[in-house]
Amino acid sequence: MPPTYASPAAAHLPRRRPRRADAPAARLLCPAPATQQDRTRAGRHGPLATGVVVDLEVGDVAQRASTGSLPGWDDVEALVVEAWQRNRGVDDGVVADYIPILAEADPAAFGLAVVEVDGSTHDAGDVDVAFSIQSISKAFVYALACEELGHEVVLERVGVDNTGLAFNSVMAIELAAGHPRNPMVNAGAIATTALVPGDVDEQWRFIVDGLSRFAGRPLEVDQVVYESEAATNQRNRAIARLLESYGRIAGDPLDAVDVYTRQCALLVTAHDLAVMGATLADGGVNPVTGERVVAPEVCRDTLAVLAATGMYERSGEWLFEIGLPGKSGVAGGIVAISPGKAGIGAYSPRLDPAGNSVRGQRAAAYLSRALGLNLFASAPAASAPPKGSPS
Repeated sequence: MPPTYASPAAAHLPRRRPRRADAPAARLLCPAPATQQDRTRAGRHGPLATGVVVDLEVGDVAQRASTGSLPGWDDVEALVVEAWQRNRGVDDGVVADYIPILAEADPAAFGLAVVEVDGSTHDAGDVDVAFSIQSISKAFVYALACEELGHEVVLERVGVDNTGLAFNSVMAIELAAGHPRNPMVNAGAIATTALVPGDVDEQWRFIVDGLSRFAGRPLEVDQVVYESEAATNQRNRAIARLLESYGRIAGDPLDAVDVYTRQCALLVTAHDLAVMGATLADGGVNPVTGERVVAPEVCRDTLAVLAATGMYERSGEWLFEIGLPGKSGVAGGIVAISPGKAGIGAYSPRLDPAGNSVRGQRAAAYLSRALGLNLFASAPAASAPPKGSPS
């Protein structure tokens, strides 16, 4: 049954949620049509060729050093509000329309959430607006596949190297002699989904159950999104057939595409993404439910792949500017992970040319600097005598 669309509520200031598993039902924004100018710009040179260059400079915010803990709860709360308020009016980027239903997203929607590894929650804006997870699902299906099969199997079949090309590139497969290269592009994601044991129904149940455990609540498919994508995924079908010709998919490649398409249509919220990211940050334990989803070494491997390849051809720039593992989806979601500290979830459907949320990137950049999340930011050690020297 297709979802019911409700009228959008005004964006709200953050609130603290208790540590519990029974998250409230998500609400869906009433779609606002994309402008003809947006559609023309997005369609003329390819699905996301907008020509927008995202400015991730956050201005007067000092870079905190990355330490073993976050600032106090009140400070984190205030900074999440500030990150949302600073970027709510940014109107760069366009809504994706190469999947027709995505073009109906409200370009004004913007939600931002941070979930700490102790379960503390900080939300601002449209954090309960549901949207399709899209390519963010790749990160969590990869983790589940590594947990089930072992990372050596997945590494050999899929790889971990960045392609430097678009997420749906066929050329990248040919240049690598049929190797998908990494699990965060479409070829690698389809190959990863195909590795899940069982028939189509068993594969699907494994994936939806696993992603639901990451989110801490049952996730459901948006049937309208699924049908829209299934009717327009000819390129993914071609990619799967090409992988089959190189021996990278053992079963029916079109079955793999169908399961992959369904996983991309799962509905999540910005808050869900923050919980899912916090689960990876917490060594595989969901900080809201307390359930172990994957092993710590699976989290380590997944975060390494996200750092290298999670933001498509802009992965290097993202890591340079923000310094965190992250993953984006063309519906407008972004998840970023600060190992041992927190997960960040953002939603805003205005995208840059690489398919990454403009507001989401800017908010993540602000929080990375203000909260001291950048993995590469350090400060001189306190002036103490070197170890082993006379005091």
